[in-house]
Amino acid sequence: MPPEPAPPRTSSSESVQTRVRPSGTEATRAGLPEPFRQAVDRFAHHLTSVAGRSPHTVRAYVADIVHLLDHVHRMGRTELAQLDLPALRSWLARQRTAGAARTTLARRAASARTFSGWAYRAGLLPTDVAAGLASPRPHQSLPAVLEEAQAAALMEAPGEEASPERLRDRAVLELLYATGARVSELCGLELADVDLERRVLRVRGKGNKERTVPFGLPAQQALEDYLRLGRPSLAGPNSGNALLLGARGGRLHPTVVRRLVARYARTAGLPDTSPHGLRHSAATHLLAGGADLRSVQELLGHASLASTQIYTHVSVERLRAAYRQAHPRA
Repeated sequence: MPPEPAPPRTSSSESVQTRVRPSGTEATRAGLPEPFRQAVDRFAHHLTSVAGRSPHTVRAYVADIVHLLDHVHRMGRTELAQLDLPALRSWLARQRTAGAARTTLARRAASARTFSGWAYRAGLLPTDVAAGLASPRPHQSLPAVLEEAQAAALMEAPGEEASPERLRDRAVLELLYATGARVSELCGLELADVDLERRVLRVRGKGNKERTVPFGLPAQQALEDYLRLGRPSLAGPNSGNALLLGARGGRLHPTVVRRLVARYARTAGLPDTSPHGLRHSAATHLLAGGADLRSVQELLGHASLASTQIYTHVSVERLRAAYRQAHPRA
């Protein structure tokens, strides 16, 4: 396996990690031994430049590993090679005793396994010490989904106003529901990613993997209106080739999308709704309409079919609820 490219040289005040690490991790990292700090920087560089992880994922992984290495340091260890399975287990046990949620413990165990596997391949650990690390299975809660009529009401919430922002908002809502795309994927779309004639989008998902996602006639109409009448009015020097633009002409930010989805949900009198809720709704409605699980997996960009199977649980639970309400011998 060829060696990974070295992290770019930076000043002491601007390491790779200071650019991606949450500020709350700074003091903890500063107190680690130098070999630990170097390992954190190399790991962050690997996640960003080699694995192609998103900035949000890099921040989460790095924060977990800084927390782990701080625990190891408090055990009196100063070399990364001293990291072993008992240390990992004591780290998780300490968090469990402190009341950490099962989902937090599961995520941190996953971070530790990713770090350990990388450190072993990079020659920093003699073995992959976390390969046998078990983690608690998080409680799998059923995602909240809209009824089909509620989703239709949300699509109509922007009204008939033809301002550039309203045209954009209609396109955003229609695309989120039509494609099941993640909000980061939607905001990352370029003009060249849209094929209006074939009604498909080229979406870049996790790990920078591309997939082609279809959309229907309502989304096509909303996109055409936005591209003809909305985007030209919003465009400015910083627009580049971004498909969806904010009020100042730059690429639309996921935070703005979350706010506008929540706002239009309130306007339509719906429960709290988010872009991820629309993704859940799209998947559930596809399965309820007869789509097969593999097709929905491909549409959503799930690496594992297990991630998609939760939507079958949603459909079954909704069926049970309807049965309990309607059947005389339920």
